[in-house]
Amino acid sequence: MANQKEIEAIYNWVDYFHILRLGEYADITCALFDGDFNKTLEQAQRDKHESILKGIGFKPGQRILDIGCGWGPILNAIRERGGQAVGLTLSSAQNTYNLNKGLKSRLQDYKTINPKELGKFDGVVSVGSLEHFCSEEEFKEGKQNEVYGQFFKFCHDVLPKGGKLYLQTMTWGKKIPNPSENTLKSPENSDELILARLRKFYPGSWLPSSRDHLIACAAPYFRFLSSNNGRLDYIETQDRWNQSTKNLYTLQKIFPALWGAARLIPRYFTDPDFRVQISSMDHRDQKECFVREIMSHERMFFERK
Repeated sequence: MANQKEIEAIYNWVDYFHILRLGEYADITCALFDGDFNKTLEQAQRDKHESILKGIGFKPGQRILDIGCGWGPILNAIRERGGQAVGLTLSSAQNTYNLNKGLKSRLQDYKTINPKELGKFDGVVSVGSLEHFCSEEEFKEGKQNEVYGQFFKFCHDVLPKGGKLYLQTMTWGKKIPNPSENTLKSPENSDELILARLRKFYPGSWLPSSRDHLIACAAPYFRFLSSNNGRLDYIETQDRWNQSTKNLYTLQKIFPALWGAARLIPRYFTDPDFRVQISSMDHRDQKECFVREIMSHERMFFERK
């Protein structure tokens, strides 16, 4: 699993600019266009929140756990609807942000928590965090199923029988890459070079192979209910994020953006991995992975056995 240092190596800085571009409680995960690309990004993100909460059967007053809560969009959506949400994150910047907004957030790895300490929840959501639960090393050691099994068991232990779990995650696409083939010396514009840069962008992280892979890992603890493929939605979401860069050039935001960029200059010259992360963003590698079907994306609902 990606550790706190690896999570913060990307999320503590890149999402600073996402918040400037997108506003409070920024959603840094795939929106729900579901084929309607006439929606605004904001509406598509709100529709995602509604779909998640409807799918887990949320009702006002219920208690929901958000594993990998990011900058609090789901926590805030639950609060606005009269629920009680607790979020877990490994990013200190995200945790501080959420606490300052009055949200219940904990800087903690779910693997270190005794489920009895948290108590029972009426539903669990995990949006865009499972990508980081298995490291490349764990994948190479054949431990990926064990890692996901541990996650599903944890969710099982904090839910009552019949409780719902929502899981949104990237997966590999048409084939699982061979890590040894993806190096920064790979040919320009090759799949291998794109993946090599992304491995630096998301250190300590390896994707599940497919939707069916996750269904099998969940089977001892959960019944699979439904899924929706979000690959095309993620391409559109990333295009909208790219378009939103213009928001940084307003008088209100240009100086915070310049200040944020200036603080990164020393790191750019001293950290070669950071330079690769910048290069990956410039090349829009993640979008390209979805376009080439190197990666896919699933939105899944489960019911606790």
